[in-house]
Amino acid sequence: MYVCDGDDATCAIDPPLIGVRRRQQSERDRDKHNEYAQQDFRVLVSWLAAQFSGNAGYQQFAIEASIRAMLDFDLSASQSIQIMSVLRFATICLFALIGNLSVASADEKKPPKPNPLFADNSLLEITITAPISTLMRKRSNEEYLMGQLTYQDEESEAVVLDVGIRARGRFRRERDVCSFTPLRLNFKKETTRKTLFKRTDKIKLVTHCRDRSERYSQGVLREFLAYRVLNTMTDQSFRVRLLRIRYVDTESKKADRVEFGFLIEPDDDLAKRLGGKVLGIEGTTIDALDGRHTNLTSVFQYLIGNTDFSPIKAAEGESCCHNHVLIGPDNGALVSVPYDFDMSGFVNAAYAAPNPRFKIRSVRTRLYRGRCANNEHLDNTLQAYRDRKQDIYQLVNGLTHLAAKTRKQLIRYIDDFYTTIDSPKRLESRLRKRCL
Repeated sequence: MYVCDGDDATCAIDPPLIGVRRRQQSERDRDKHNEYAQQDFRVLVSWLAAQFSGNAGYQQFAIEASIRAMLDFDLSASQSIQIMSVLRFATICLFALIGNLSVASADEKKPPKPNPLFADNSLLEITITAPISTLMRKRSNEEYLMGQLTYQDEESEAVVLDVGIRARGRFRRERDVCSFTPLRLNFKKETTRKTLFKRTDKIKLVTHCRDRSERYSQGVLREFLAYRVLNTMTDQSFRVRLLRIRYVDTESKKADRVEFGFLIEPDDDLAKRLGGKVLGIEGTTIDALDGRHTNLTSVFQYLIGNTDFSPIKAAEGESCCHNHVLIGPDNGALVSVPYDFDMSGFVNAAYAAPNPRFKIRSVRTRLYRGRCANNEHLDNTLQAYRDRKQDIYQLVNGLTHLAAKTRKQLIRYIDDFYTTIDSPKRLESRLRKRCL
């Protein structure tokens, strides 16, 4: 049954009952009937929007625009009655047609095939051969330079793929921040068939920032682990693949660089895996987001000591949201998925500094930025982190490439998080009462 309070666009809708109103058509009831007709129209538009839209925001726009359009006609009561009577009959016919189409569409829709690149969490050894000197000098985020990516397949045979390479990012692309910029790889689809990269087109590569520096090298591993911690907590997160990369500079006779890096699941692949689409909009509201997921990622940001993000607003000149990708699923609320954790205390990059407006001394100082509207989920969220506590520690202990000093620092940092959430007094003062 359709249940609606006034003009609430988020009401539950049962299509077969829309428009079924049998009332007296006497002259004295026409004005009241016109009011019912307009309500029927709202119901119809609401249901159609729910059928053809993937998110609540678009539904709201469709409903408001349609209602405004109807009211702008300024029809008389008798004209509105005639038009809405026709609409009722058309609606019933549409329900039969669209209902059948919806069933057929559901039957035809298949889950996306998994990307083999992210099906394995083991270290992948690759070689990138390219004009590295020119890449680092120009740092263009538009022009791709051609190179090759080589790896060994399961039979230990060398697989060589042509690939376009360019710089990417904003802060880490600055020359005074990183001498080696983050990269974006662009594969030629016709060359990747039957390879590990067969479902990969354009993809982000997180690099080491500065050559031959243990701190920066370990920083790559720290950020990789941050992604893996979130993977442990939810599938609604970016998958990553750790690499050891040999960089062969075709313009230099210097020794090859060998550094850690990792690939990040493309935005569109993430959206398809979650059954939705990337929304390139300027912003959203906290109420439009999945409260459970938003609370879980807010606590994750607290765990890693990150404040450089917003799940609902974009930085100037970017799509929503700041260090988040906004996904509009086919059904349900929006999901804002975080990425880019280099400014966190967990990574503790040499260049990282806290935002002055937060008035914290170090990026390693935690500050909870979860939303008060989602506090109803907080107890369940924290229990989920307790339930996966050993899995999180195992991620750190199981990454053999971590230096002993790095592992010890990360363990202590995670220890402090669990000490906080297991202390009622700290939990109340540092999370529940510090929400936004």
